[in-house]
Amino acid sequence: MQGFRQIIAFAIALVLAAGALVAPLSAQDRVLPYWAALRFEKVNMRVGPSAEYPVTWVYTRKGLPVKVVRVREGWRLVEDHEGTQGWISASQLDPERGGMVIGTGLAEVRAGPNAGAAIKWRAEPGVIAGMKKCKAGWCEVDIAGRKGFMAAERLWGSQDLPGDA
Repeated sequence: MQGFRQIIAFAIALVLAAGALVAPLSAQDRVLPYWAALRFEKVNMRVGPSAEYPVTWVYTRKGLPVKVVRVREGWRLVEDHEGTQGWISASQLDPERGGMVIGTGLAEVRAGPNAGAAIKWRAEPGVIAGMKKCKAGWCEVDIAGRKGFMAAERLWGSQDLPGDA
């Protein structure tokens, strides 16, 4: 009886391990392009899809949104807000959507998704925001735990892409 329990426990562990491996593979099935964000404070961008290629840029902004435009064996060809493209390991990317304040001058963060809503505060260009899907030209943002709504035109990462579910 003890041997049967060990076999069952092993089978359950095997099924759970297989499930953990299948999830990252299914993430590669996303339609391109799609948004992602940098997972860590320091992320290397490379010339090609391998650690053997030289680093062309080192990002130091956790949460910075990037557009994934190509997938290759655990690597993603991404484009940043300035149009720079390069390869980043998929493990360095977070599938959660993020945005970055763009444009000139301070961007207004409002209490509701319309121009008539009260201004809660203003954010400088370059500020990184957690973001939900945008609707009717407005995005719900979370900037360092403060929540509000910002005009989509002021956020890089607000555009709906085919791969965003």
